[in-house]
Parts: sequence; structure tokens; C-alpha cells
Amino acid sequence: MYHALRPMLAVGGGALWLMSTPNGKTGFFYREWASERPWLCIQATAEECPRIPEDFLDEERATLGEELFRQEYGCEFLVGEGALFDEAQIRACLSDSVEPLVLELEIP
Repeated sequence: MYHALRPMLAVGGGALWLMSTPNGKTGFFYREWASERPWLCIQATAEECPRIPEDFLDEERATLGEELFRQEYGCEFLVGEGALFDEAQIRACLSDSVEPLVLELEIP
């Protein structure tokens, strides 16, 4: 739908709004949120909304568990379900300052 709507903005200079809760560090919404593109990103957690009672949020936290609660109500992009490693952990292991090991093989 995103790609279908973009041409409609060409003539009138309209605005395009994307609204969602995070669903892991994958997918279209995460890529756009984390991109360098000129989006105005606004984050509002459930705890900041005066219309949502604290006892409701406590019950949701107990029912969903901490990780899913933080994603759905705390607007956090967490590691996707089933992922073995966090992206930050993998990136921390990478370095451009290490020379690659090159093995020269003799072929008989």
C-alpha cells in the first residue's frame, strides 16, 4: 500500500503518515523508523497516555510478559521472535581494523 500511495503525493504535496507498534527489528516499519530518511518520528508509550489506566497496563504486563509488553505498549523495537542473537551483539563483534586472514593453498 505504501508504494501505491506515494505517487498520489506528487501533485498535491500531501503528507504520508505511518502508524504502528513495533514488531521486532524487521519489516518495513522498522526499516523506515531506523533509516536516515527525513521522517518525523514520534513515539508515545501507553504509560504516557492518561486514558489508559495503570491497572490495565499492570494486567497486560503480567499476561504478555515483559518483552512483548515492552514492544506493544512501550514502543520498543526488540529482537524478533526466534532470533538467536541481538543485532547489537553481532555488530559489536565486527571490526574493520582487523586484517583478513588469507590462506594460500598449493594445488598439486
